[in-house]
Amino acid sequence: MEETVTTETISSRAIASESTRWGQLIFGIICMVMIANLQYGWTLFVNPIDQKYHWGRAAIQVAFTIFVLTETWLVPIEGYLIDRFGPRIMISGSGVLVAIAWVINSVADSLPLLYLGAAIGGIGAGVIYGGSVGNALKWFPDRRGLAAGLTAAGFGAGSALTVIPIANMIQSSGYQAAFLWFGLGQGIVVVLVALLLRAPQPGEVPVPAAPVVQQTRRDYGPMEVLSSMPFWVMYVMFVMVGTGGLMATAQLAPIAKDFKIDTIPVSILGLTLPALQFALSIDRVLNGITRPFFGWVSDQIGRENTMFIAFMAEGIGIYALLHFATDPLLFVILSGVVFFAWGEIYSLFPATCTDIYGRKYATTNYGLLYTAKGTAALLVPLGNVLTTWTGSWTAVFVIAAILNIIAAVMALVVLRPIRQRAMAMAMA
Repeated sequence: MEETVTTETISSRAIASESTRWGQLIFGIICMVMIANLQYGWTLFVNPIDQKYHWGRAAIQVAFTIFVLTETWLVPIEGYLIDRFGPRIMISGSGVLVAIAWVINSVADSLPLLYLGAAIGGIGAGVIYGGSVGNALKWFPDRRGLAAGLTAAGFGAGSALTVIPIANMIQSSGYQAAFLWFGLGQGIVVVLVALLLRAPQPGEVPVPAAPVVQQTRRDYGPMEVLSSMPFWVMYVMFVMVGTGGLMATAQLAPIAKDFKIDTIPVSILGLTLPALQFALSIDRVLNGITRPFFGWVSDQIGRENTMFIAFMAEGIGIYALLHFATDPLLFVILSGVVFFAWGEIYSLFPATCTDIYGRKYATTNYGLLYTAKGTAALLVPLGNVLTTWTGSWTAVFVIAAILNIIAAVMALVVLRPIRQRAMAMAMA
């Protein structure tokens, strides 16, 4: 419950040590690593499920959409509960939910049951994701981009070490066994680690006196955030950039199969793997590195400048992938570029949101913005529909590239001036 804190209490409370702050950050990162496979490992299960039940890829991908929708659109409510009661109890309980979700997937013999598992997994992952990122934003006002990026990296790169083991288990024991054992293991680790999490107490982490990136001194409530223009500009940009990345995440395996390069061996730096496995492994690593990297860059040169660089690179990378995806080596390299330029939205947007609207309701307010990922997810199944209608992936790639380029320009010519005006009015 919220506690009443006097000025005297705050001034006398000890400032949290660096080890305390970094410890909390690491606990959140571990929780994020444990839920990464729910999204980034999904593409490995699509074809095996279709081969067993012949439901069709489009119908199976609806489960992915349900997962992302429940993961994102409920986060504002979950964030409010986390801001009020703290991350420990909420994230621990959600560890149970993500375990249950994959156990259901392991026995699902109908689409409704598969969709139920996706919904439960999405609810659990949303709490864990929102709570971990929100806690990082609160503990590190002085390095907000880096802290959010490191936490989000756990989600982006967390599946890198398990992509090959999951693929091997699917091959040797079936996808049901992979769902069951990885689901149980991931859920148990979340429950145990979450017991160590806590939010900072008032006064434990003071606002930096002269931050490089402008920060508000006022804490905005969720309803105030929803009525402000910077929020909706960020929301539109988030949807634009998120759409391309989510399509690549969900469709990478089907794309490689359609181009007939998924099993062709690729050698880079002495390591040889089938093109799809290589791409998935590299993508997870790069998609993780990009989050703290661009978060750190944004702490140095500003959020909007960093958005322009990253979003423009994403648009160019997606367009290049369209033209060179038939070459296995270029497929691996360019898919890595796409993921590297996409994952940073999960560090830049939460940092920017908290810069503008304050720390007290950071989890709730970013939860509102994070629903843009759910909106973008609605467009993922359209990728299959559009591909079937046109007979190629061209339209999907071109649209995704254009959306990223538009978002890059918006960062400088729309978001920055609106954000500056809003923060100046708040200080007046």
